[in-house]
Amino acid sequence: MNKLHTEERKIFVTLFEAIIFGIVQGITEFLPISSTAHIVITQLIFGYTFPGLSFEIFLHLASVLAVMIYFWRDLLNVITGFFKYIAKRNREDRTQFFFGIYILIATAITGVLGKLLTDVTADSIKTPPFIAGALVVTGLSLIFIERFHRVGNKTEDTMTFWDSIIVGLGQTLAVIPGISRSGATLVVALLAGLNRDTAVRYSFLLAIPVILGSTVLALDDFSMTMVDYIGPFNLFISFIVTFVFSLIGIIWLINFLKQSKLIYFAIYCFILAILVYTFIDPSTVMDVG
Repeated sequence: MNKLHTEERKIFVTLFEAIIFGIVQGITEFLPISSTAHIVITQLIFGYTFPGLSFEIFLHLASVLAVMIYFWRDLLNVITGFFKYIAKRNREDRTQFFFGIYILIATAITGVLGKLLTDVTADSIKTPPFIAGALVVTGLSLIFIERFHRVGNKTEDTMTFWDSIIVGLGQTLAVIPGISRSGATLVVALLAGLNRDTAVRYSFLLAIPVILGSTVLALDDFSMTMVDYIGPFNLFISFIVTFVFSLIGIIWLINFLKQSKLIYFAIYCFILAILVYTFIDPSTVMDVG
């Protein structure tokens, strides 16, 4: 009887953890508060980690599906305009063609430099003190761009190759837990002179190739062990939860940006940094893949 109760509890906890990870991944992926930091922190709090990177890859696919559905019109316009300009060289397609090029440039920079940075820093960047420090940097960046930087007026029509290079370099820093990808791209894009609407659109569309690219590179880590360990039903639920909360995160961020309230995300980063530094024991750090 005790054995049965223990096994039932194990199944329940696994489902519960799958749901929690789905909520954390979904709501933080597109908010400027670092989803990577939250995933690592959640694992440290649970004192638990899923085998390899399979589960994280699975959740990221749900997030990228959410952004593709939300921005499907923008994505379709960029893709069709890109190939139509190659085929016909119509002037009306030129903007979307170069916007697609700018997305590819930033993605390539992030892919190459991000891999190098990850290889060099390895697990040293996953410690609670380092994550806390990176969260403070994210918060300070959000405050600076909100309070002290004058928003530019560049649009897709007036963007340059240099702008995409700058954003790609900024996005590379997001491999550090605590540095938000969406926050880094928004801050750097605004610093480069893009207006808010273009910066937001560029940031979200950049997430698609970056997440898909990192998923493809990590496919060799995917195994049936993850399915056996968590269970098909739990995986399905975590995917749906991640997808739903990713949509919520996207809508939430866009609404906050319209009201110029990045300062609230900065305050959250500061509070979280204090909690991480104060209450999470560095000795509990484990390999999260």
